[in-house]
Amino acid sequence: MSPDLKARNEAPRTNTNSLRQFNDQLGSWTDRFVRRTGANRGAGRMVVALLLAISLFSALNPRVFLSPINLQNIAVAAPEIGIIAIGMMVVMLTGGIDLSLVAIANFSAITISTLHTAIATNDPDLANNLAIVIVLAGIAVGMIGGAINGFLVSVVGITPILATLATMQIYNGIAIVWTGGTTLYGAPAMLGAIGQAAAANVPVLFIIFLAVAALVAVLINRTALGRMIQLEGANPVAAQYSAIPRRAVLMKTYIVGGMLAGLAGALFLARNPTASADYGSSYVLLVIVIAVLGGTKPAGGFASVAGVVLATLTLQVVSSGFTAIRLSSYEYAIAQGVILIAVMILDSVSSTRTKRPKKVKSQPASEAPSTEPAIH
Repeated sequence: MSPDLKARNEAPRTNTNSLRQFNDQLGSWTDRFVRRTGANRGAGRMVVALLLAISLFSALNPRVFLSPINLQNIAVAAPEIGIIAIGMMVVMLTGGIDLSLVAIANFSAITISTLHTAIATNDPDLANNLAIVIVLAGIAVGMIGGAINGFLVSVVGITPILATLATMQIYNGIAIVWTGGTTLYGAPAMLGAIGQAAAANVPVLFIIFLAVAALVAVLINRTALGRMIQLEGANPVAAQYSAIPRRAVLMKTYIVGGMLAGLAGALFLARNPTASADYGSSYVLLVIVIAVLGGTKPAGGFASVAGVVLATLTLQVVSSGFTAIRLSSYEYAIAQGVILIAVMILDSVSSTRTKRPKKVKSQPASEAPSTEPAIH
């Protein structure tokens, strides 16, 4: 065979190999892009839902819904719910759940109000000077409540839903006995000032909410504890063989959840200086809906802090919109359940499509790899 003819035959092969390499690289880039997009599906989905909710209620009753007071109320009410939802998200990352977070938040608010009132009765100035200490005591109570949950789940081995259901009842019962079933009045003036303050027309409470969300995102995505929490939820068997201290991880997870609930209790008082055992009784379902709607997998292993923040705003917009068009709180509760079921169905369908095996296209006989031994 002449050199020219040989070169002509090898040229198409070189071009084909280059095209195949380019195709493989393009496929790899596309796969990575799709995976990143899927990882942020909670946040992306909630951006669309938030815009749709705003558009819908703006069209139905723009005078009430778009009023500055209503928009201010949305930004002020969202943080206390959102921070508890972030705490729920952290716990659900391990594949568990904490039904007692709202009760812990109430317990924290009652602690802060009781301590402040007891000190202010004898010395109001001392009570104001100890405001930070009193608030930290309330948050510490939240951490203790979370530690009790963590002990029951990680050491005793009780199923999370049963353990936290029991502690929810216990915390609520103690709060009712403590308060005598009445509403407590009084809170540190510092909390009231924070609740009324704003920076560039943005409520300080909402800024605190965003700051807490950012810190939790760093904890989950940038620290060793966060990675162990994710692995514990994604694959407990692999976590066990990776020498991850399961008990310690679960204990710290529930303590973080309790701490966030304690902080939410302080925000209860910042928005309204009263505390009661039954405040936010409807929040238990709401925070679960927010966590799942924001992209948290109930089975654990994946969550999106940005998705939870956006889901909080979306449901707060829906709540405000229902009020604007004169729908009752019972109808809003029905909407929460419908939204939760719809999200679970969508996630189930998406996971089924992802796991479905791809069909392998049959190759032409000319392109099929040869099984005959090579002749040298």
